[in-house]
Amino acid sequence: MDYFEYKNGVLYCEDLKVSAIAEKVGTPFYLYSHNTLKRHYRVLDEAFEEIPHLVCFSVKANSNVAILRALANEGAGADVVSGGELFRALRAGIDPSKIVFAGLGKTASEIEYALREKILMINVESSEELMLINELASKMDVVAPIAIRVNPDIDPQTHPRIATGLKESKFGIPLSQAMAEYEVASKLPGVNPIGIHQHIGSQILKPGPFEESLRKIVNLANSLKVLGVDIRYINIGGGFGIQYTEEEALGPDRFAEAIIPVVKECNCTIILEIGRMICGNSGILVTRVLYNKSSGNKKFVVVDAGMNDLLRPSLYGAEHRIEPVIIRRGVPDLEVDVVGPICESGDFLARNRKLPRVERGDLLAVFTAGAYGFTMASNYNSRPRPAEVFVSGNKAYLIRKRETYEDLVRGEAVPRDLEST
Repeated sequence: MDYFEYKNGVLYCEDLKVSAIAEKVGTPFYLYSHNTLKRHYRVLDEAFEEIPHLVCFSVKANSNVAILRALANEGAGADVVSGGELFRALRAGIDPSKIVFAGLGKTASEIEYALREKILMINVESSEELMLINELASKMDVVAPIAIRVNPDIDPQTHPRIATGLKESKFGIPLSQAMAEYEVASKLPGVNPIGIHQHIGSQILKPGPFEESLRKIVNLANSLKVLGVDIRYINIGGGFGIQYTEEEALGPDRFAEAIIPVVKECNCTIILEIGRMICGNSGILVTRVLYNKSSGNKKFVVVDAGMNDLLRPSLYGAEHRIEPVIIRRGVPDLEVDVVGPICESGDFLARNRKLPRVERGDLLAVFTAGAYGFTMASNYNSRPRPAEVFVSGNKAYLIRKRETYEDLVRGEAVPRDLEST
């Protein structure tokens, strides 16, 4: 359930008309619902209340500090994958003891930053990274709490570009090498292996892959405990899928029903790195129609949002539901491509999609854009990134100003030798 709904043919975000917000802030812009965000977090948290657990919101899904602060107020932790995301999480008020640091290519400075802030743990991706963490922690006279990311070689049954648990993936350490790696870690003075981490992929629509992978992870945890390694946490990763268009998506309770029996007996706290299920349907992208165009039998609706604003359709072939913000009665449906202004043939928001006929100036809402929307936006074609707006009840807050042309060149400099020519 979300709080975007039509009333007499007009789209509302909670108690406010989307069209009224558009008139104030311009287009394109991202629009988030506070009540949707809270509800989705609470439903997920309650689904796993039977066992000790911690929900660490995946900051890469949506990193705006207002979104993070709203989740911090609900008790959420954070899953970060860079020093910048760690900075954002801390700036938003998330408790460092609820932050886990994942990611394949952490730099020495990022590791030191995490150790200074005394976060819950660092997820180790390779043998060399383990040695670097040990070296840095020893120099700082601290002991780094770690989990080793184990690759269980499970097919998550999702898009190949967001599958991360197969043996050919760049992520993690093969399960067959995990015991040896933990034995090494247990002897290092600068690290304390307290957890096991897995992340098998994103937008996973069935719990089966989690059951299969976690049986392997729980067996590993039990074996490590026999050897005296104090495993207290199992990080099951994220990836619970949601509905974008016609997918049959399960609620968090269905994932919990499948996962809890597998992990319950290992006496570990479970960490969930969930992003999309919390914030995906909490946000939309609002864009304005610039032109209608025909080329032979092909019809295009050209809008002012492009692949630089929402990359998922171009990158993954992802489909988002698109609807007019104001529905006109008696308007015929047309099959169209919804395309942006970027000078790339791959710049589209939808292909061969049936939409009511629209006119110049009409507003369209691209739904389920709250996750991996703005965080993947860019300045390609020197386009300023869009504004972000947060609605709570009958109040709207501008939580990120639209970039200006001056913002595009901030930090750039022309060498003095070039200025003289």
